[in-house]
Amino acid sequence: MADMTEADRDEALLARVAWLYYNDGLTQSEVGKLLSIPRIKVSRLLEAGRTSGLVQLRINSRQQGCLELEARVRQQFGLSDCRVIPESTSEDINMRVGQAAAQYLMQKLQPGDSLSVGWGETVTHSIRMLGYTAQERGIGLYSLTGGVRTYVEGMREANWHRNVNIIPAPLVLSTPELAQALTQEPSVSSLISKALEADYKLVGIGGLSETATVVTQGYLAPSEIDPLRRSGARGDILCHFYDRNGQDISLPLHDRVVGVNLEQLRQSEKVIAAAGGPTKTGPILSALRGEIIDILVTDEPTALALLDALEG
Repeated sequence: MADMTEADRDEALLARVAWLYYNDGLTQSEVGKLLSIPRIKVSRLLEAGRTSGLVQLRINSRQQGCLELEARVRQQFGLSDCRVIPESTSEDINMRVGQAAAQYLMQKLQPGDSLSVGWGETVTHSIRMLGYTAQERGIGLYSLTGGVRTYVEGMREANWHRNVNIIPAPLVLSTPELAQALTQEPSVSSLISKALEADYKLVGIGGLSETATVVTQGYLAPSEIDPLRRSGARGDILCHFYDRNGQDISLPLHDRVVGVNLEQLRQSEKVIAAAGGPTKTGPILSALRGEIIDILVTDEPTALALLDALEG
């Protein structure tokens, strides 16, 4: 034990706490007394284990999700798969849907598989939770776009250090010519090809609001949102905006983006979109109409809203 790192000791303590709480049925207070740590630390360790993926809870029931809703959404939109999580008003929707996408991938990814990811808050939650599973199974990670800082932040928290391949470029460059030249560089074009060949691709879906990731990350100014709406934009995936039918709209911005575009996603397989919440219903519906994605992870109210919109 003397040569254990601090991270190893933390993980060992978390494992002991989780075993005593979930397997032996002790209360948090009882676990704290047994291990001589405060109850609040027990609570924090359990939460850290759940959100990081080190502790995985399995509900052994056919009714673990909203099965009827999943079947209806899958059938109505021609999806290959769908996951719908129950409604909750107590937790952040992006975190919950991101964790649901991570749990879906934990069930699907086999040792040696690869995963390519977009960026945004929901996807970042998934990356954080997948860290331990990825290390154990040797999962290769690829970025679908440039934007190194955005990816690194999520992977650092996930302790995901090996088999990581990030496109070495900003997400948006200053000119179309520079973006085109960089995309044609062999090292970049090779990474984009491998990202498209990954066993699963995970993306978020952006809405058109002043709080959208493309705005908060500085790629668009808040004042540009209304003009985008008037031009017919309904949402974005990988910083590419599309109309109500899920088709690209003509924007100068698109020519400056480094990474996979919507048509490449459309031609790919096992593209998972993780998104939910009232502001995402329209963008998700348009992406489904455009057949950009074939697997959806969302929440119960959003799934109901999608079906209502289709019937309306």
